[in-house]
Amino acid sequence: MASNVALAQEEEAAATETATEQVEQTSAAIAEEDAAAAAEEGKSLHSQMKQKFIEGDPAFMSFVLVALILGLAFAIERVLYLNLATSNTKKLLANVEEALESGGVEAAKEVCRTTRGPVASIFYQGLDRFDHGIDVVEKTVISYGGVQAGLLEKGLSWIALFIALAPMLGFMGTVIGMIGAFDAIEVAGDISPSLVAGGIKVALITTVSGLVVAIILQIFYNYCVAKIDSIINNMEDASISLLDLLVKHNMKK
Repeated sequence: MASNVALAQEEEAAATETATEQVEQTSAAIAEEDAAAAAEEGKSLHSQMKQKFIEGDPAFMSFVLVALILGLAFAIERVLYLNLATSNTKKLLANVEEALESGGVEAAKEVCRTTRGPVASIFYQGLDRFDHGIDVVEKTVISYGGVQAGLLEKGLSWIALFIALAPMLGFMGTVIGMIGAFDAIEVAGDISPSLVAGGIKVALITTVSGLVVAIILQIFYNYCVAKIDSIINNMEDASISLLDLLVKHNMKK
């Protein structure tokens, strides 16, 4: 009887060990399948994009891709420039006011000279003509403000060009793809899905690609425009405050 109980316990232990091994093997197999699926998904995304590029006819897709690369180059350059041009105008005004009270116009000019940004440049030009009177300073600030605004907007026209050009290139591929489809119908003398599918696919892929490029560049363009408007508003407010400071300083003299 005791031997039967021991034998049953050994069989139960062996069955438990076998079940545990099966669970571990199953878990490992599931993990491997998940990893392989994730790798395949990443690979398939890249291969799908490459395949669609080829299906869209590289002769047209290359132009759309060039428009995207050049448009992004101009957009990134503007974003970096505008972020560097953004400065703390309140801090600059406080420093200029303190310099005027302690060291006069030359000290204020030194503060502007060591501060980056279009606002500091405008301040410097105005302070440099302080001896000619407040009216001259005001005209100088307005004139140089226009120059700085032009520098801020430099390059936006190129981004706008590629925004308009990318869909046009896509539509050109659409038209040529449809022409190819109708040519195939004319040669075969019959309408069948297999004849026109290739031309229609080229048409749709090039159109979508052009629209996607335009959407991406439009986002950058709108960001740049909003940033420029913000900087120009700060320039105008700071210029008025500078004139008030100079009037007070002139009255103290």
